[in-house]
Amino acid sequence: MSTSELSRVEIPDGHLAYRDTGAGVPVVLLHGGTLDHRMWDGQVGPLVAAGHRVIAVDARGHGASSTATAPFRHCDDVAVLLRALDTGPAVLVGVSMGASTVLDVALEHPELARALVISGAGTSEPDFRDPWILRMQADWRRAAEAADAEAWIETFLRLGAGPHRDVVAADPEVMARTRAMALDTITAHVPTGPDGRPTAPAPPTPVARTWERLPGVTAPLLAIIGGIDSDDHIAMAERAAGLVAHGRTATVGGTAHYPNMERPDLFDAILLRFLAEHAR
Repeated sequence: MSTSELSRVEIPDGHLAYRDTGAGVPVVLLHGGTLDHRMWDGQVGPLVAAGHRVIAVDARGHGASSTATAPFRHCDDVAVLLRALDTGPAVLVGVSMGASTVLDVALEHPELARALVISGAGTSEPDFRDPWILRMQADWRRAAEAADAEAWIETFLRLGAGPHRDVVAADPEVMARTRAMALDTITAHVPTGPDGRPTAPAPPTPVARTWERLPGVTAPLLAIIGGIDSDDHIAMAERAAGLVAHGRTATVGGTAHYPNMERPDLFDAILLRFLAEHAR
């Protein structure tokens, strides 16, 4: 992964890497788990062209940011970054893990949140009940216990394809990009124990009572839903949009967990309409 165009800011116990492009109202892009800022390649150009400053972040434990070694919260890392850049409130846009971070920032650091866009998740306290998701989580655990990185990545690719199609039926370019980012993250951020086997990095600390507190969020929120994402991911995004004071949803048909990668044209059009309303 090329890091030549990335900047970095110090955070407790490490650093965050980020790409900072353009000028105007800041839009912060937060990627999904195991991926990195490159998942937003289809959004950076259109956002800059529309007059926004775009900050695409590698979360701690991902991409060119530092590996997690102690308890932390992704929302606090984002807050450190925005305060270091003296920018905010910003529009926060996130997919999957990044969507959870968006909502957690709005709860814990509301002064930094101008508007919120989420996709494929709710808060950092997920509610998984879909048998498809539960089977996939079991397969992940087995691959991790066997230290089988390839099996772990193959399972991860199923998340991007969604429950209604096989990986081979999904866009091959999207699957290739997803695989490359996941492999980079595992290679760079999964430490090796004394026995030479991979060990789990320090997990983020969840924010407390998130669903209970969402009605207090006043920043406008848009949930962009992949039409063939899992039932759980759709339900959590819809639930979040229904709980905040000013929430609504839009759907990108025919896409699963990463609608911004599968149909950047449709995703960007929806996002830019929301920004024209709330980021001027």
